[in-house]
Amino acid sequence: MINNPLNVMKMKTKTNKWIALILAAGFIISSCSSDDDNPTPVNEEEVITTMTITLVPEGEGATVTLQSRDLDGDGPNPPVITVSGPLAGNTAYAGSIVLLNETVSPPEDITEEVAEEADEHQFFFSSTGAISSISYEDADGDGNPLGIEFSIATLTAGPATLSITLRHEPKKPNDGTLADAGGETDIAQTFNLLVQ
Repeated sequence: MINNPLNVMKMKTKTNKWIALILAAGFIISSCSSDDDNPTPVNEEEVITTMTITLVPEGEGATVTLQSRDLDGDGPNPPVITVSGPLAGNTAYAGSIVLLNETVSPPEDITEEVAEEADEHQFFFSSTGAISSISYEDADGDGNPLGIEFSIATLTAGPATLSITLRHEPKKPNDGTLADAGGETDIAQTFNLLVQ
């Protein structure tokens, strides 16, 4: 029996229509997936433009203020770093940190958010030179260090650096180092100091 070319053509057309219909149905079914029914809320990281550290000496001496201010964030301009004066030698200082988002008016106090989400944040400190020790003076609800409040002690005299890094979602507890803590850096700054 010889196939009629017209019948063969009709069969191919029907087959092509079925293939197209199956592909379209598969596309529609995959597009209607229920994955988007309950999207996970995104917890956006805080915008921090300004970090101000206040160091109040125990006993006599002047309060010293350190500030990093970067109003263009990831823009081309580096942060403006200010240090109000030298630290006194052989002195203990009570330190506190205030974080602001100055891209909005009035500025938003991010310190409050960090305190409320203390289990998801931790400040890390490191120093060189004439700073002898740094200690945490506050903790999260589980007793892990936070660092909004801290203390430092100075040696006799000389140059020093104080580095402060805020990590978002670090491993807790950790060994006090950035390498062990992991997480994302919200803000980091190193201040060049002088101890007299």
